[in-house]
Amino acid sequence: MKVIFVGPSLPDAKAYADSTMVIRPPACQGDIVRALEDGAAAIGLIDGQFEFVAPVWHKELLFALSQGIPVFGAASMGALRAVECQAYGMVGIGRIFGDYASGCREEDADVALLHGPAELGYPALSVPLVNVDATIEAAIGQDLIGRQEALRLSQAARHIFFKDRTWKRVAEAAGMDTTQVRALVAKAWTDQKRQDAIELLRAIAEALLQARVPDWSFNATPLWRKLFPQLYRM
Repeated sequence: MKVIFVGPSLPDAKAYADSTMVIRPPACQGDIVRALEDGAAAIGLIDGQFEFVAPVWHKELLFALSQGIPVFGAASMGALRAVECQAYGMVGIGRIFGDYASGCREEDADVALLHGPAELGYPALSVPLVNVDATIEAAIGQDLIGRQEALRLSQAARHIFFKDRTWKRVAEAAGMDTTQVRALVAKAWTDQKRQDAIELLRAIAEALLQARVPDWSFNATPLWRKLFPQLYRM
């Protein structure tokens, strides 16, 4: 069983999952351990919760890796954790991961967005900066916008709080016509988070799930044992 934590980055994830995958909502602290207890043979982390609950703890991912369980990350919280844990064997997938890993991108908030509930399919209410950048790049490639206008849009987007970032707000902050920007987006829209999430599902579907023996030892600290005592019952 391969457990995939995904939500707003790929609301229709089940359409891309095979019979070996179990799709679960965005992960928060404790969810990785629960997946292991349920028998996960591999874990894919795409989306994670972070504002009103404790986010996925790095220690959980390290524990999974210490048990020889392959862990993949992409698109959103998964990309961030993959960069932070790649030295221990976590596999990062996609362009967003690559941008963070290379240092081209640094802010965690670049992948954040405001969205509606799962029951409605996680409708996006704001635009994550990674998708703004990908769309602007596509617009330049299609000769829909000049580089000076592109720079204005990019800089404007970076000065807007992630919950407030919409194309209308970006256009206004850049001093550009909103109708023009909407037309541009309609032609060049690029959902990089979605693309990377799909890439992770394909990668984990093709992965050979062989036990990986790490060359490091997991440090079961007192706090870890206190939070997850069930892992150490004799």
